Amino acid sequence: MKKTLVVMLAIVAVAAAGCKKKEEAPKAMAPEAAPAGQAAAPGADPHAGLKPQEVKPGAGHKGKVLETMDSGGYTYVQVDENGQKLWVAAMQTPVKVGDTVEFPDSPPMVNFQSKTLKRTFDKIIFAPGLAVNK
Repeated sequence: MKKTLVVMLAIVAVAAAGCKKKEEAPKAMAPEAAPAGQAAAPGADPHAGLKPQEVKPGAGHKGKVLETMDSGGYTYVQVDENGQKLWVAAMQTPVKVGDTVEFPDSPPMVNFQSKTLKRTFDKIIFAPGLAVNK
């Protein structure tokens, strides 16, 4: 009887310990595009409401746009900078072939796979924004 009582008390103690209210993990901040206090809906564009950063003239790189495409909230541009072709991606920005763009220097990503374009870029720079000179 004594052993049964000890076993029962041990089971109750373990069960009680497992039933304690756990501390809630801190909630992550909602994206800027979501209303205050609400998280973005699953599958929503995480870039919704975000705008490209303003780029001042003389920011680093400058070149003529050879090719441009928009996909997944980004603008991809191939730029000719003094005879060297560069791919650059920034938050979606209105730009046309023939425009001159400026963007800050950033380390390039190698073998970047764009799922939305179904394309791999050998080397691409992700810039915080593009200054477009028409």
